[in-house]
Amino acid sequence: MRVITFEGPGQVRVGLEPSADLVPGSVRVRTIYSGVSSGTELTAYRGTNPYLNRHWDTERRLFVEGQTHAYPLTGWGYQEVGEVVEAAPDVADPPIGSVVWGIWGHRAEAVVPADKLVGHVLPPGADPLTGVFARVGAIALNAVHAADVHLGDQIAIFGQGVIGLLATRLAVLSGARVVAADAIPDRLEIARKFGAAETIDVRAGSVAEFMRKRVEGADTVIELSGSNQGLHEAIRTVRKGGRVVAAGFYQGDAVGLRLGEEFHHNQVQLVSSQIGGVASWLAHRWDVERLQRTFMALVHEGQVEVGELVSHVVPVERAAQAFDLIDRHQSEVLQLVFTFEE
Repeated sequence: MRVITFEGPGQVRVGLEPSADLVPGSVRVRTIYSGVSSGTELTAYRGTNPYLNRHWDTERRLFVEGQTHAYPLTGWGYQEVGEVVEAAPDVADPPIGSVVWGIWGHRAEAVVPADKLVGHVLPPGADPLTGVFARVGAIALNAVHAADVHLGDQIAIFGQGVIGLLATRLAVLSGARVVAADAIPDRLEIARKFGAAETIDVRAGSVAEFMRKRVEGADTVIELSGSNQGLHEAIRTVRKGGRVVAAGFYQGDAVGLRLGEEFHHNQVQLVSSQIGGVASWLAHRWDVERLQRTFMALVHEGQVEVGELVSHVVPVERAAQAFDLIDRHQSEVLQLVFTFEE
């Protein structure tokens, strides 16, 4: 079965792996689509992911000296959609023939615990492509929850990639007035379609100064560009005592992040949002599974349109070229999806 492997920084190979044995409590899923996370997966492709250079101590929740993962990295992937083609005798749900979304990596086939796919069946007639957005949609919803959005809040969202655009739509559905910021005009156009009240090309000027003129600063800012400079400008943009939700995957030293300036003088709250868990004050009633299911329900109800976010559908055989494209021309790629057609 075909599988994508990162052999080293900038080195991608599409190889073969044996088909796994079906075990009790599991189903065999044949992949239709596999979505790429341009942020997280680029860190593996470039060799900047902290897991490659530090050891994550799960008990103490600290990065320490050592290494968590090492090349080759096989089967990395962010969200997959496939058809259940076989089930163990003790499994009734999901049924054979159903199309499900889940996480099993960039591989043509996987044996997955059935309980991980319960509630992940796409409704009849749904485009299987919608399933690749469950995880990124949950990340966006997690960030909006962390922002503690209220009806009428003035919110700025930095970074209008896939997750930023979904966060824009979800914040609008939550009752916020959203200002979307990015450097790519095409993405700002989609943000307007998704309900952003205003858009700002960050190359044209300061978002902080723009918001100060409008509403004396944003109530909350969600930062999804993953840029240290973007995070600094997000801190400048929020009003005194406001909250910045840092949901990007920041790499390296925080050059350009000056915490002695607006952060210090405006008593800014800085909250991290990451899909490993939900906001602590919601953990008694929300979890990642609920985030994913809630987002997919919004998609299938027609409240979030994900179709135009797919910019590239690429056969898995061209994985090396695809990652090179994302690395060198990231502004040209919104959501890239691999196909695993035989």
